[in-house]
Amino acid sequence: MDFDLTDEQRMLKDSVERLVKDEYSFEQRARYLAEPEGFSRAQWARYASMGLLGLTFDEAFGGSGCGPVETMIVMEAFGRGLVAEPYLATVVLGGSCIRLGGSVAQREAILPHIADGSLLMAFAHAEPQSRYDLADVAASARRDAKGWLLDGAKRVVIHGGSADRLIVSARVSGARRDRAGIALFLVDANAPGLTRRGYLMQDRLRAADIDLSGVRVTDDDVIGVAGEALPLIETVVAQAIAALCAEAVGSMAAAYEETVAYLKVRKQFGVAIGSFQALQHRAVDMLVMVEQARSMALFATMMSAEQDVAERERSMSAAKVQIGQAGRFVGQQGVQLHGGIGMTEECKVGHYLRRLSVIDILFGAAEHHLTQLASAGGLIDAAA
Repeated sequence: MDFDLTDEQRMLKDSVERLVKDEYSFEQRARYLAEPEGFSRAQWARYASMGLLGLTFDEAFGGSGCGPVETMIVMEAFGRGLVAEPYLATVVLGGSCIRLGGSVAQREAILPHIADGSLLMAFAHAEPQSRYDLADVAASARRDAKGWLLDGAKRVVIHGGSADRLIVSARVSGARRDRAGIALFLVDANAPGLTRRGYLMQDRLRAADIDLSGVRVTDDDVIGVAGEALPLIETVVAQAIAALCAEAVGSMAAAYEETVAYLKVRKQFGVAIGSFQALQHRAVDMLVMVEQARSMALFATMMSAEQDVAERERSMSAAKVQIGQAGRFVGQQGVQLHGGIGMTEECKVGHYLRRLSVIDILFGAAEHHLTQLASAGGLIDAAA
């Protein structure tokens, strides 16, 4: 299989990496995080002007018609810069829900505005009791003469506090963990009966808890067929996992480079500590883990659009296991090799560890996916 990038993909990679290098220094990122929404609207507009926000949308809807490889390229560069803007929430999660499951009218109404940077979205699916079970939905949607009324609670909605519109999952029938009976709704973030409580996560990015009490939506706000949304949710989450794997590789690679650079300048006993063989071995172990993670991120990217659901789920679990374990190792080693300054706010490597820790938890930690993978018989079917 040919893993070489096309000329267009290499141009995209060069332009995004240059943007991150020029516009996302550690000091600039701190200023963006201090802005009211926790990210830079100016940077968001710049992503729009570069075509990054509509990368995977059809050209008819203001996009470029690209695929998961281009998303991987962007997310890896964003991982290097610890980019704070809501690309995952708006483009990968929200945009993919509409791109893959929305009606023509919904795609025409929403995708061009995501692409031009004027619309922010968030995916409100996780609930207090759901843990990592995508089918565990207790929020309800009941039908009346005017449409639908939504009730329930959603938790850890990434960038939910700044979103203009939310994609909310709710149950229209069945028991709480039934696979059937789940629907997705487009909801205005300022709709009556909807309340948001924003907060900082461990990695200093923003999330929100959202409560719905009699929030009214119409039939035009239903994404796809009411009661049959779980396959769409699983597909979108698989693509989000692949994107997060790529982001994690960018963060790990940058953390490794920061650590090696520090080993070359930090002196002890009159020599650079990078000359100590034991520390050289630890740096090599970091590099090995980065490269293993890179391979699994490529694998996740290829398998994110796999039509065989069981095969796709095994692949995503395997990628999450490898990425989670590698991220933990690289982040912790980077902090330890920096010594006492590693976890200070002024040291970048500690921020990489924080982001890698959050990436591990999103959509299932490594331990959860290891259990899922074991239950499914492993990544490779032994009988085959």
